[in-house]
Amino acid sequence: MIHGTHNALEDSRNKDIKISINGELYNREDAKISVFDSGYLVGDGIWEALRLHNNVLVFINDHLNRMWQASATVGMHLPFTKEELTKSIWQVLNANNMETDVHVRIMVTRGIKKTPSQDPRLTISEPNVVIIPEYKKASDESKQKGITLFTSTIRRGSPDYLDPKLNCHSKLHEVQALIQAIEAGADEALMLDTNGFVSTCNATNFFVIKDNEVWTSTGEYCMNGITRAKVIEICIQNNIVNHQKNFSLFDVYGADEAFVTGTFGGLTPVTKIDGREIGKGLYGSLTKKLDSMYQALIQSEIKRVKSNV
Repeated sequence: MIHGTHNALEDSRNKDIKISINGELYNREDAKISVFDSGYLVGDGIWEALRLHNNVLVFINDHLNRMWQASATVGMHLPFTKEELTKSIWQVLNANNMETDVHVRIMVTRGIKKTPSQDPRLTISEPNVVIIPEYKKASDESKQKGITLFTSTIRRGSPDYLDPKLNCHSKLHEVQALIQAIEAGADEALMLDTNGFVSTCNATNFFVIKDNEVWTSTGEYCMNGITRAKVIEICIQNNIVNHQKNFSLFDVYGADEAFVTGTFGGLTPVTKIDGREIGKGLYGSLTKKLDSMYQALIQSEIKRVKSNV
């Protein structure tokens, strides 16, 4: 098994899942989209991923708000409401009889092009909406073993040309960063911003713990992840000192603990960066505490949603 934050336990049910394309359901092997799709041609699309736990789409409002912000940023008109998209998500979940431990990927592209081109005026259809639900439960091995990072030479971009906060299909620079990390023998990549400060990882947000203080980047050069925001919220609510600030690899190498956050894996400890052991190279005590608080927050969200049904 590939080791990293997206390790999932094998689940044979996934070979028989139904996938939604523009509201129509297809078997996995039949789910296809045109080669003239904007996302395929030029990476012109946006996406979100969320979790289904105990029949609740956890933090769905946060995810949909981010998707609508992304659509406004790229000038893509969505011809449906958040409520209508939510209904479409539930349609495919119910068709698959899914209840829990499900990862839902929602991808929206500008639509079908008349001919291969960047020009949005050559789009001849409404946006294409693909919803892929899969049974995905995070492997506990990643949490217990932790992951290793390598600092890539590829930087997170400046907000004035491709804002890192934008959750778009154009991820090639992150793929390149990950390839560097893999070739260096690490699990995933740590990425710096244009000023040389620590920003994020190729697919997750990054935190360090120093003297019982939780540090993460300013958020200017990284995707402002939903899980990242929840960890910051947890720190504030529990009087745990948290800083969103500029810091360098100098600070990282001397950290007591480090971890990354993401919708799928939650909090995953980082044990080694650039060959240097972080702290004691273990799943640290404060990281464990924050992870426990995050899991409790999910359960609280599930109870809140169900109590309002």
